[in-house]
Amino acid sequence: MYDYDLLVVGSANADLVIGVERRPGAGETVLGSDLAVHPGGKGANQAVAAARLGARTALLARVGDDGHGRLLLDSQRAAGVDTVGVLVGGAPTGVALITVDPSGDNSIVVSPGANGRLTPADVRAAGSLFHASRVVSAQLEIPLETVVEVVRNLVPGSRFVLNPSPPRPLPADVLAACDPLIVNEHEAKVILGDDAVTGDEPEEWARLLLAKGPRSVVVTLGGEGALVASADGVARVPSVEVRAVDTTGAGDAFTAALAWRLGAGEPLAEAAAYAARVGAATVTKEGAQVSFPTAAEVDGLCGAGPGETPRTPGRGPEGGAR
Repeated sequence: MYDYDLLVVGSANADLVIGVERRPGAGETVLGSDLAVHPGGKGANQAVAAARLGARTALLARVGDDGHGRLLLDSQRAAGVDTVGVLVGGAPTGVALITVDPSGDNSIVVSPGANGRLTPADVRAAGSLFHASRVVSAQLEIPLETVVEVVRNLVPGSRFVLNPSPPRPLPADVLAACDPLIVNEHEAKVILGDDAVTGDEPEEWARLLLAKGPRSVVVTLGGEGALVASADGVARVPSVEVRAVDTTGAGDAFTAALAWRLGAGEPLAEAAAYAARVGAATVTKEGAQVSFPTAAEVDGLCGAGPGETPRTPGRGPEGGAR
């Protein structure tokens, strides 16, 4: 019996958000809205998103002993996340500087802070959390060597889900553990490296990614939905049409929902379809963690007509980057 449906190992940031009419060019200054500060970070976002859906969730992360760190801990606990694995101190809490344009797309610059001090030793010390968790999810806003150690500490029977964001080349043992590897177009092409294709067919990206070793691959495609690939084949996954207000956090909500439903035993395509609805619900509200839907809110999106255009987070580096 597992104590947790999902263990998230990853970053926790304070999101400093400003709305802009357009992004500045090099050397240019633009005026924006009042500054808003929200709890964020890809790891913390995934943990809150999963917990709000009803998953029993734990977070392994590091924050600073400061106001931003307390904000993050309060947000996790309010969502029902077990914070026993959240370490405090060693550096200031990580910060993400985010601009959001009128279309809802975002650009993000991250100062890792304490996230860069989450070490392989911290992972080894959290062995009891790994043994208690059905699924383990990670991202790349923490050191890559820490993610490698996560893979080494997976227990038999558990499942590993990775969203390689921000993307970088991955070791073979990390790729081999992914079930699935979740990428958007930008992330797919970085992971593929010299094998990257110049065409616009995500089916080809997915097949090339599978050849690198993951057990399964999910490609998020923005307004075109998502695509899943495994040894069983490649398939498109629909979502529902929504009006995007802010895409911040949508990719994290998608990943969290997918990881949870896979751990519950759903097939990959079915879990991805649910995750796409979660991502769609997320972009209808401003902010990251405050925008994550409950299971009831996701169910409310299921009444879309059959002809509606799907929308899920993240075709490129801006849409669904977080």
